Parts: sequence; structure tokens; C-alpha cells
Amino acid sequence: MPFVARNFHGVVVSLHLEPTPHTQEFLPDNHPDVEAFVGRKPPAPRSEDRFQALDADFVRVLEDVIDLLIARNLIRITDLPPEAQQKLFSRKSFRDNRNRNSLKLFDPAALDAVTHLPPVADGEPPPATGLDVIDTDFHDDLGR
Repeated sequence: MPFVARNFHGVVVSLHLEPTPHTQEFLPDNHPDVEAFVGRKPPAPRSEDRFQALDADFVRVLEDVIDLLIARNLIRITDLPPEAQQKLFSRKSFRDNRNRNSLKLFDPAALDAVTHLPPVADGEPPPATGLDVIDTDFHDDLGR
């Protein structure tokens, strides 16, 4: 059971039997980060687990197809059996709540205001949009 040192990106770069000033984090031998460091491959997923993951992905596809059919007025939600309606409403409610609590990186209305600025006469300052201009000369830590 090793003490680990990580680099700036959180990747394990060394293992130690005893703690040091730079290796205070203790991980079990079978932790994925330790196994990746020593080069052990994780066990292949069982076929049952893989099939369940495929089923979950396929359910999402079916849900999106039903939403599309309803949006294009090809079917009505009331055409479906009550049990199917209830399941769809439950999933939609769950997804909406989950998305509502997710990280919002920008306000779409503010982005629209910036990308669709009204024309400005010569010599006049542009209208205030609520967004600051940020230096776009981005360089990563490698100087790119």
C-alpha cells in the first residue's frame, strides 16, 4: 500500500513505502491510479456490464426519437399508453433537474448580444453588452 506523489495535473509520478513531505496521500494497491502507474491494465468489463451500458445508451436514443416525433407533431404524448407517458415524464423531469443544477459556463443571451452587435457609426464607442473583452492570446504552460 503506497504513498503517492502526483504532478501538477494530478497524475501519479512516484510510489513510496513511507510518507515524505511530498507524498502524504495513501492509496490501496488496487487503486486505478496506482495500477496505471505500475502498468497494470484494468480488467475488461464483463459482457453483462457492457450490455447494460449499451441498453442505457439505447434508451437515451429512444427518448430523443420520441421527443423528436412529438416536436414534429407526428405523434402526441397522449397516443402513448399511460405507463409509457409516466416513464417519459419521470425521465424528462429527472434530466431537467439534473441539467438545472449543472455548471453554466455562459449566458446564451449574453453570447447572442456579443455576436449580434448593432452597427456603430464612426467615432462612437460600441454599446455596452454586459461582457468584458478578454485577452484571446491564450498560451498554455508549454508556451503554445
